[in-house]
Amino acid sequence: MSRYKKLEEEMKACRKCHLRDTCLNVVPGEGNEKAEIMFIGEGPGEKEDKLGRPFVGAAGKFLDEMIGLIEMKREDVFIANIVKCRPPGNRDPLPEEAEACWPWLLEQIKTIKPKLIVTLGRHAMERFLPNQKISQMHGMALRREITGIGKQVFYALYHPAAALYQGSLRETLKTDFKKIPKVLKAIEKEKNIKKEVQMDADRFSEENKQEALF
Repeated sequence: MSRYKKLEEEMKACRKCHLRDTCLNVVPGEGNEKAEIMFIGEGPGEKEDKLGRPFVGAAGKFLDEMIGLIEMKREDVFIANIVKCRPPGNRDPLPEEAEACWPWLLEQIKTIKPKLIVTLGRHAMERFLPNQKISQMHGMALRREITGIGKQVFYALYHPAAALYQGSLRETLKTDFKKIPKVLKAIEKEKNIKKEVQMDADRFSEENKQEALF
């Protein structure tokens, strides 16, 4: 059993909050366990609760459509939520519910090690980028140090469901989504620059060691 599968089984057995008493299934998330991109939404809805899978309703179909816009498939990314159990009546998760699930989400991130975390909606954004407005943050990539996972790049998007309810957000969300490959390239470019700098530093150190021998 892989490290992630073991973590998934632990999440399914969790009873840290009362949401497990009212939901049908725990919805840990799904996708590529080594994905470069991790999408994080708010929580499971009715259909997700029934099937035990994230984003399988109308919003999920729209998310799949947008993933296709960047020439990827659901199997290429990882999709999760802030809370793993459906809040009754699809209400917003309570702070204590989100807090109970927080260690699980951190473990998922540490296990998957995504290059980019894409937050879907204001609730997901708030967990990682507090005190920000999604109307101002959408389509922006930010690096932030998070206790438990270290430095991580986040990219905030409107929730796909919001675009279904407000048609004006549909094109905005698509436009923001299409920028994801550019964000990944920027992350990779920065990583390569850091590698080159480190190699130069190591080489300089080695040369100094050799000089010190004579």
